Amino acid sequence: MTRERALPPASGAWREGAPAAFRRFADIGAVDLEFGGHLPDVRVAYETWGALAPDGRNAVLVEHALTGDAHASGPTAPGQPTPGWWDALIGPGKVIDTDRWFVVCSNVLGGCQGTTGPASPAPDGRPYGSRFPRITTRDQVRVEAALADHLGIATFTAVIGGSMGGMRALEWLLLYPERVGSAALLATCAAASADQIGTQTAQIQAITTDPAWNGGDYYDAPVGPHVGLGVARRFAHLTYRTGNELELRFGRDEQSGEAAHADSVPGRHDAAGRFAIQSYLDHHADKLVDRFDAGTYVALSDAMNTHDVARGRAERAAVLAGITVPVRVAGLDSDRLYPLAQQQQLADEIPGCPGLDVIETPFGHDGFLIEYERVGRLIAELLTATGADHAPC
Repeated sequence: MTRERALPPASGAWREGAPAAFRRFADIGAVDLEFGGHLPDVRVAYETWGALAPDGRNAVLVEHALTGDAHASGPTAPGQPTPGWWDALIGPGKVIDTDRWFVVCSNVLGGCQGTTGPASPAPDGRPYGSRFPRITTRDQVRVEAALADHLGIATFTAVIGGSMGGMRALEWLLLYPERVGSAALLATCAAASADQIGTQTAQIQAITTDPAWNGGDYYDAPVGPHVGLGVARRFAHLTYRTGNELELRFGRDEQSGEAAHADSVPGRHDAAGRFAIQSYLDHHADKLVDRFDAGTYVALSDAMNTHDVARGRAERAAVLAGITVPVRVAGLDSDRLYPLAQQQQLADEIPGCPGLDVIETPFGHDGFLIEYERVGRLIAELLTATGADHAPC
């Protein structure tokens, strides 16, 4: 069963919808969680492209970021309101060539696009809501490993991810070193910083202080915490881009047809005039509210806050020194959310990394989704180096 929004943005209460045309589902059973929680029956939504080779040695795992999903490649379709988030890189003849590679992308544990999350039915048939247990990056990776077992994949030639997806790619290298041949870690970190925890916590609180949040139990209500989710998205989007880009695009321009300097204030008066940047943020907030669950946003943001490769293991440098497979680490020079110093740390402390790849971009953190040519070149080099012994399908 999958849950998707079937209501307009004005509602914000999550409702079931038809499964997306591309999705498949795997029921992997009960999962015990790192912080002591338990989920009795986990379902994973996933998509694949290409064909698994007879020896099973041509699989590539692609990891989505916070508000992504399993639809990494392909067009929009019924139940799938957005095109593939990495469609430029995945497909026949593309960088991750699906005539050669068997590509897997799953919706993350805690998600809202088919994988078990806060909106999913608990054993009593009602949405989990406030009863959904706390999850971590490691829990998410263990679920992905169970999906790999379901698909008959013993080893991934490469695990590739950016941002939150990069956190999971890194945990794959630590939890299942024997199942990963190489990895690409993009715009990510070994542990969430105080700045990132603060930023993500402010977004969580924007949602949980919305009166419609109702402690997380809003799925049967006519109105959910769409206002809080919209505020969280506005805040997040500012961290995904750069001040220079926004200044060049919008500056102090008024939104077309609106009077930003009138005697009314946006948020206090209906039809108040806005600056163009305000309209831009409103647009992105509305888009997310229309396709994403607030409970999932809270659960996944919290999982990002607890991300730390050293937790319960050893000193960070010693943990990263244990990674022996080829790894490419890339950062974005204008990223103010995951600054280059975090990727430099990974590049310096992972023995199999040849050095930090710096991608120059005006787009900030979102550059790993936008700079297709430069990101694609890095991934192509990784696959060429680590997949040379794998014959095409």
